[in-house]
Amino acid sequence: MLAVEPKVARAETADSLKANPNRSWKHIAEPLEPFLQAVTQRLIEQVNEFDPQIVPYAQYALNGSGKHLRPTLVALAANAIGKTGDAHVNVAVIIEMVHLATLVHDDVMDEAEIRRGQLTLAANWGNEIAVLFGDCLFAQALKLAASFPTPEVCRAVAMATNTVCSGEILQTQHRRKFQLSRHEYFRVIEMKTAELFTLSCDLAGLLSEATAEHRAALRHFGAAFGTAYQVYDDCVDLFGSEATAGKSLGTDLAKGKLTWPVLLAWERAIPADRMHLENLVKDWQPENFAAVNELLDKYEVFEPTRVVIAGFLDQARRALRGLPESSGRVGLSDLADFLTQQTDALAVCVKYP
Repeated sequence: MLAVEPKVARAETADSLKANPNRSWKHIAEPLEPFLQAVTQRLIEQVNEFDPQIVPYAQYALNGSGKHLRPTLVALAANAIGKTGDAHVNVAVIIEMVHLATLVHDDVMDEAEIRRGQLTLAANWGNEIAVLFGDCLFAQALKLAASFPTPEVCRAVAMATNTVCSGEILQTQHRRKFQLSRHEYFRVIEMKTAELFTLSCDLAGLLSEATAEHRAALRHFGAAFGTAYQVYDDCVDLFGSEATAGKSLGTDLAKGKLTWPVLLAWERAIPADRMHLENLVKDWQPENFAAVNELLDKYEVFEPTRVVIAGFLDQARRALRGLPESSGRVGLSDLADFLTQQTDALAVCVKYP
């Protein structure tokens, strides 16, 4: 059965744990603009590495308008130890390509039509093309990783890719499994989402010649922040709007993927409502979305979910104590504050009875 809150210490009162409520994405990304622009330009250059006949798919996938959250983590983690260099740009490109490949495949499995405010690659060209091109993105990312003088980068990217795909498989196995343990649920999240956040921070530390202690701190931050981010993203899929999210909503439920708020509602529900929720998910129709949201509101699951997100973000902030004082450390802390702010903003969409 699920626990309502993650197992995190609640006695911490140090200043480094206090969230700044006035952090914007611009505040975080603006100092990193030269680095992020370099990543964007190199991603565009990767288009020419594909066969000319599939260049249109590459252009569509690699010229997206995402926030480049993982490259941002690479830059901030590098700045927490020293400074960014060309190798960090290459690592950020590799990780972003792996991430984009997972999105292409996710959209096929979820039958999603919208991603980042535009039609998905699958919606444009069909599932067969999307699956195969996603494979091409994975392969190109590993090819780039193999170009580093040390095999450690390629090994880490390959292992992380394996973990991400394994996490997706486990999530598929857990479809419609309402009696999911907390351990099973968060293990999937850590594998399918947090792994690339952890990789971003760890490889940034490796390339910056960080000590073992500092690399461990960066990994812990990436894992905790990535887990918090996925729980938040699950909330967006339920409580947000397509206009603000820039993607199709309700796709998790449509495929029987049970996220934290839904599992928590099932745990809190009386037997009749449990059965109703199970039937809504089992015999899914688009109109069931409103009925599910009524149950989420009835059992007031958003606030305890927000507590879960806050708990993981506290873990992330505590990990930063193991790093030297630097602009990168401040930036990572600001990133945690930004996610807190985004979660709080989502609360206005929730209306309890």
